[in-house]
Amino acid sequence: MPELSPQQERLCAESRWDFSDLRALVVNCTLKRSPEVSHTQGLADLSIAIMERNGVAVEVVRAVDHDIATGVQPDMTAHGWARDEWPAIFARVMAADILVLTSPIWLGEKSSVCTRVIERLYGNSHLLNDRGQYAYYGRVGGCIITGNEDGAKHCAMNILYSLQHLGFTVPPQADSAWLGEAGPGPSYLDPGSGGPQNDFTNRNTAFLTWNLLHLARMLKDAGGIPAHGNQRSAWDAGCRPDFPNPDYR
Repeated sequence: MPELSPQQERLCAESRWDFSDLRALVVNCTLKRSPEVSHTQGLADLSIAIMERNGVAVEVVRAVDHDIATGVQPDMTAHGWARDEWPAIFARVMAADILVLTSPIWLGEKSSVCTRVIERLYGNSHLLNDRGQYAYYGRVGGCIITGNEDGAKHCAMNILYSLQHLGFTVPPQADSAWLGEAGPGPSYLDPGSGGPQNDFTNRNTAFLTWNLLHLARMLKDAGGIPAHGNQRSAWDAGCRPDFPNPDYR
């Protein structure tokens, strides 16, 4: 885990907010299985260090280490797959207040592993909470991207859109990225890359992390998103604010 800079330590020490009851899940969508070095994890570790310094319980899942079946159903073993570890990962998603998806860039896109994780999140998006809202309501989402080619904003745009569409709340400045020199060259953790020292990346990672913390705090203190005008259960029952009830005759 990287050491925080004096400025980061000062920000943590001067914080008047208590985040110690928050939980975060970081899903690393690298293509490398453990124990290979993940440069994307290297950048995510800076965000994790800030969260942990503020008392947040952080869990990391390297998705490629798990048998996550392809599909958009909650449990793909009911659809012909012999094994599917997604249900256990989904339980960790639901136990967290903050979800951070991290991904490398390949051919200008997020990784195939990241796509699969989002598809599986989508497969659970029909579930409702105890107030009749979609299950991901009241949780915040962000993303972290690394690579040696252009596409960081494109990947972040896709990931953050997907998260908010499924019900996560996305704060301002909810993405961070590091891009090495275009083409073959050192990756984030490689000696001489300049990645860990890059002020732009470090600033955005700090803003990402603090904004996730602040918004998660606000939502938790408010009891989530107010349940008015956004309840799937009420809509299906025919209670449709601002719209005439459909005529079923």
